Amino acid sequence: MLNISHNQLNKKVDLSTYKSGKNILDKSYYKYFNRFLMAGAIIGFIALFLPWTQNITGQGLVTTLKPNQRPQTIQSQIPGRIEEWFVQEGDFVKKGDTVLRISEVKSDYFDDKLVERTNQQIQAKSSSVNAYQGKIAALNRQVTALINEEKLKTEQTENKFLQSKLKVQSDSIDFEAAKTNFSIAERQFKRIQTLQDEGLKAVKDVEEKRLKLQETRAKLLSQENKYLASKNEVINSQIELSSIRAQYTDKISKAQSDMFSAQSSQFDTEAQVTKLENDYTNYKVRNSLLYVTAPQSGYINKALRGGIGGTFKEGEDLVGIMPEKYDLAIETFVRPIDLPLLHINEKVRVQFDGWPAIIFSGWPNVSYGTYGAKVVAIERFISDNGKYRVLLAPDETDHEWPEAIRVGSGAKTIALLEDVPIWFELWRQINSFPPNYYQPENEKSISKYNKK
Repeated sequence: MLNISHNQLNKKVDLSTYKSGKNILDKSYYKYFNRFLMAGAIIGFIALFLPWTQNITGQGLVTTLKPNQRPQTIQSQIPGRIEEWFVQEGDFVKKGDTVLRISEVKSDYFDDKLVERTNQQIQAKSSSVNAYQGKIAALNRQVTALINEEKLKTEQTENKFLQSKLKVQSDSIDFEAAKTNFSIAERQFKRIQTLQDEGLKAVKDVEEKRLKLQETRAKLLSQENKYLASKNEVINSQIELSSIRAQYTDKISKAQSDMFSAQSSQFDTEAQVTKLENDYTNYKVRNSLLYVTAPQSGYINKALRGGIGGTFKEGEDLVGIMPEKYDLAIETFVRPIDLPLLHINEKVRVQFDGWPAIIFSGWPNVSYGTYGAKVVAIERFISDNGKYRVLLAPDETDHEWPEAIRVGSGAKTIALLEDVPIWFELWRQINSFPPNYYQPENEKSISKYNKK
């Protein structure tokens, strides 16, 4: 009824007195549903105060803990041409096993006897070095002989010079004696002549004195001549001494010059020998590089350069190898805003691709199919994907990781942070706030100690 009439029947007639009215008007609709809603509200309100573990999730890949255990490629240090393969994909090789044989592609190394011929050149140059050493020894002996001869000649000339000086002194004394005799003879002649003029002496006596005076003059002149000749001998001895020194200096200098030239040639030849020995070693090592060997024991993954006769450059990847023994780890990436929340030895839960798991990220204790890990390294520079790389290692206190895991498979990581109520986590998620910033207990204690 629309109740548009002024005569309202429900005010005049009591419908609750009728049986049908009792069934309809007094009935409680949705009673159980309302009870269910009330119970759900109470349980939900209580659940808001349950503990919830804050976490950081991320996607990662299985890798190895140590760099030398990771998959690698084998390269050749020299360019070459593939001649023969000794392995196939999936084979196990030990360290040093030959993987393939290559040949030279540079014309400088085509000679099969290059190492032998280089060795022959080394021997020839070494003989030349020995010859130069012999020449230097001979010139050294010649210089020594010239020095000794110069010493003897110099001593002989010095003795002759000393004799000349002594002879000059002797002749000088004789010359002075001759002058004295001449002076005496001259005075005697004058005296006799004076006496003869006075008639006291005969002419014969005067003539005898004149003759004696002439003889004394002649001896004076002869002695003066000897004295001057002795002086000339002293000068000649000095000239001869200087000439000997100049002569032997020239000879010794020439011999030393020849010796230094021989030494220079020896050093140059020794440098050539050293260069040839270096080339000889390089050629031997290069010949050993014609066989590409495994750097460590492992399994051949994939031949990156197939076939026979293909050429390649130095450093080009030829084949991939996976080490035999390795320690598994996981590399995952976190956002820059979450980086301050992670610390070394932080606990992390891991779900591997291919292993079923039931995950409650906030309640790790009831999760199933996850494995324990811990943070061992945090990258200090951002990666190309805009996130920071974190390396995880197995947790020794948790279950062991599955043995069938292979390097390169995917993994999902959950880093466990601080425990908070669920209402706080919901409020944080609604407001897009980051998880609580905190530090591990040991770091807190250290900071308190530093403050004290």
